[in-house]
Amino acid sequence: MIVWINGAFGAGKTSAARELIELIPNSTLFDPEVIGGALPYLLPPKRLSEVGDYQDLPIWRRLVVDTAAALLAEVGGVLVVPMTLLRQEYRDEIFGGLASRRISVRHVLLAPDETILRARITGRDVSLELPDGEQPDGDLRVRQWSFDHIEPYRAALAGWLGTDAHRVDTSALTPYESAKCVAEAIRTGAAAVCDIVQTPEPTAETVAAGVLLFDERDRVLLVDPTYKAGWEFPGGVVEPGEAPARAGVREVAEETGIQLTGVPRLLVADWEPPAPPGYGGMRFLFDGGRLDSDQARRMLLPGPELRGCRFVTEEEAAVLLPAVRYERLRWALRARERGAALYLEAGVPVGG
Repeated sequence: MIVWINGAFGAGKTSAARELIELIPNSTLFDPEVIGGALPYLLPPKRLSEVGDYQDLPIWRRLVVDTAAALLAEVGGVLVVPMTLLRQEYRDEIFGGLASRRISVRHVLLAPDETILRARITGRDVSLELPDGEQPDGDLRVRQWSFDHIEPYRAALAGWLGTDAHRVDTSALTPYESAKCVAEAIRTGAAAVCDIVQTPEPTAETVAAGVLLFDERDRVLLVDPTYKAGWEFPGGVVEPGEAPARAGVREVAEETGIQLTGVPRLLVADWEPPAPPGYGGMRFLFDGGRLDSDQARRMLLPGPELRGCRFVTEEEAAVLLPAVRYERLRWALRARERGAALYLEAGVPVGG
């Protein structure tokens, strides 16, 4: 299990986390800041200069998940992770990656009053947090960085963050008292396990089935999964012993609440070659038919697995979808027009 302690910069997350590992038996502190500190040694300066925050680097998010999983495999117990996450898509990607490894996350937010937060930032000794050799003006940059992120924190708190995490008002609490509140929330279940759901990461080639659903204007439905980056079609991995078409119908029902009747018509079968760290496998797209306006309004979105959905034109899909998924969609739409299924390899028609 992971206890993820979120909050604005200067909210006292690390101090509370250090106290918390003394209160939770068999717990270990993992600060993802060490991943950020290692990136200058791993990436070329040009790549680092392209972002203003190392959280914007996909490698940081992947390494946080991989390192947390490796630590838990090594030491077991509970991992306490103090780290600010203000962008919902990054939270979804990281927590979803952990869920795919069967690692549950308790999400806790330390939320002092803003006036107290600003006072803490002003009085905070950040010199000890600077990298070796950093000049004293780095102190001012770190402090300004903390102030600059108050507004994004306020926006997140008013939106997804305020409802996602168990909130602890630490305005009048010491780090130890904050840690006691967090430990009690974990013990009582007040800080519940996050409901992001994801199947385990594949260890070999997989079979996946997607279903194309259309609205009355013949636009196709795309969904935005919480557990990975990028838009996708409704669908998922085919379970052992399950027919691909039936898997697509099941996934549509689980993700959207739409109950399809009968077996949807096959549009494309696409062999996706392995591209490390992925294993590839067979990808099917089926025609789920056209939804009327009432059916579209009744879709159960968003949910644990989906952040949102959109009906889009083919041109809009080209912008939203990764290239490999768009090529699969493009040929599926052609197959739908022609009334004949296509066999693809890596998104390219073969034979026929």
